[in-house]
Amino acid sequence: MDKFLQAAIDEAKSGLNDGGIPIGSVMVIDGKIVGRGHNQRVQKGSSVLHAEMDCFENTGRLTASEYRRATLYSTLSPCDMCSGAILLYGIPKVVVGENTTFSGPEAYLRSRGVEVVIENNEECRQLMENFIRKQPELWNEDIGD
Repeated sequence: MDKFLQAAIDEAKSGLNDGGIPIGSVMVIDGKIVGRGHNQRVQKGSSVLHAEMDCFENTGRLTASEYRRATLYSTLSPCDMCSGAILLYGIPKVVVGENTTFSGPEAYLRSRGVEVVIENNEECRQLMENFIRKQPELWNEDIGD
């Protein structure tokens, strides 16, 4: 398995172990992880700290040229909000662990020039399926249903 996707899965598990939603993300530039995060909506009472947004926050400020060399890994397909941040900063590639439990605006990202790679990772899917089955209300809150 890709070591960067594994790092995102580790973040997802960390979030789950802290009582949150098991979605993780890492930002990679030039073959190195420069930031990582996981969904923190529950833990921090936040309306915006999805895994990707937490990863952006933990990455800190980057130059435009650094963002243009970045790949964002996420265990789950990014939502509209997180996709907007991907577009805002010009991240050229997103690697998604799975998109069967939730599919964000992948076609829109692609239409804007972002390479979107779907890994169909079984561990990512199982994490989300188990969570959704056990805590459907929290999941629905997270995706705005």
